[in-house]
Formats: sequence, structure tokens, C-alpha cells
Amino acid sequence: IDLLQNQGFDYCHGKDIAPDSENPLRTNFDEVILKPILQDAISRLNSNIPNSAKDDALNQVLRVFSPDLMVANKEFHNLLSNGVNVIYRKDGLDRGDYVRLIDFDNTHNNDFKVVNQFTITGNGQNKRPDVILFVNGLPLVVIEFKNPADENATINSAFRQIGTYKETIHNLFFYNSFIIISDGLEAKAGTISSGFSRFMSWKSADGKNLASNLDPRLETMILGMLNKETLLDVVRYFITFEESSFTDRKTNIKTITTVKKLASYHQYY
Repeated sequence: IDLLQNQGFDYCHGKDIAPDSENPLRTNFDEVILKPILQDAISRLNSNIPNSAKDDALNQVLRVFSPDLMVANKEFHNLLSNGVNVIYRKDGLDRGDYVRLIDFDNTHNNDFKVVNQFTITGNGQNKRPDVILFVNGLPLVVIEFKNPADENATINSAFRQIGTYKETIHNLFFYNSFIIISDGLEAKAGTISSGFSRFMSWKSADGKNLASNLDPRLETMILGMLNKETLLDVVRYFITFEESSFTDRKTNIKTITTVKKLASYHQYY
């Protein structure tokens, strides 16, 4: 959290912005988006769009849903990277336009928050991911830690915990760009569809020099991948959804699967 604050993230403790706090940023514990922050960003970044269309864009984001996590995640990624398609009347004619959720061209024109102890209710259970990074109120990055002092708490334990979250608070992952798992020293990034072996380290803080094996991987990842510029760049250009099909020879039934892919550090640089 200190490292992220040093890079310009505002820090909030989950309790301080909870529905029952003095300064709530959501109305109930089921909500995973900081609606007032997103609403302000949409208004600020789209001054040429009528208020009715801005409200429509906000509602489209809030309504993202599918029983299939990948379908919802892909839908949101399209809204995030391409803008939200809206239609409004101007000069007596229907006009189509796109509402931006993030200013990708001017990093400092966005709201970056690092939040811990953010309680989310799902399936009758309360879950608290260790750290969530919000950009304009959108929970784009989930970070799960395991205690390096506990020999039984490995980075694989953090990966399994993410799996539990996906089952119980799946709506958080509708809006997830990528996931980081760490044991405090090692750190790896992947997506909602990544198996454990597909989570990869980020091995350079600046793209020019490889980190030493003595350098904590988590610190390298925070400096190299989670600085504001690189984070937005990765979200916009270095995530893709790849479809593949399989046809059962006996039944002739065709199955299509989608995999979400995140560029590794050397592909990015």
C-alpha cells in the first residue's frame, strides 16, 4: 500500500467507505463499484455528452451481468477499452456516441484508489479480498496475499483463495482486468481464466533492466506493472480474449471456449 501511495494512489480502508460508514461510497455490501466516483469520472470525461446519455452509460456499466463470468467480463472489457455506446437526440436527430470510463490519454485525469479490507457480500457470505485497485471507481485489479512467515501459506494458497472469491463474490470479477497473487515476496499476475501455471512474474521495474533475484518480486511488479501509466496501458492494449472451438466426433456437438490472456512483461516491453 505504501508503494502504491508513493505512485499516486489514494489509500482508503474498506471500513471508511463502507455503506455503514460516515462517508459511504456504495449503498450496500453487494456493490463492487464505487458509484459516486464512477459517476463523477463519467461527467468529467464526457463534457460534450448530454446528462441523460451519461446516466445511460453509467447504468449500462452497473447492469453488466451474465451467469457466465467470462461473458460478463468480456462485455465490461469492451465498455472499458472502447467506451460505452449511447444514443441521444441532438438538433432533432438521433446521434450515436461513446462515453469514456477512463481517460487513457491523460493518466492524471483519473481517480486511482488502493483499498484494503473491502467487504463484499455474496451467496450469504462476507468476503474481504486483501487489496483492490480502483480506477474511477471500477475494481480493475484484485491482489491476494499470503503471509510469508507462515510456511503453509504459499502463493498457491493465494491462487486458491481467488478461486473461492470467484465462486462467492463473482460480480467483483465482472469488472476485473487482472489478478495478482503474492506471498509477500514472489508475485504473479494472471486473469480470471488463468490456471496457476499461467500466472507470470513481472521481472523489470523499468523495462530496461531485469530485477535481481534478490529483489522482492512484489516490489518489482508494483513499480513496473502497477504504476499508473503502465497499468492503464496494459488494461487498454495488452489484454485479449481468444476463442477456440472443439467438435466432439461422436456427437458432432461444437463447443466454444474463451480464454482471457494478459501479456507478460517481456511481451509488453
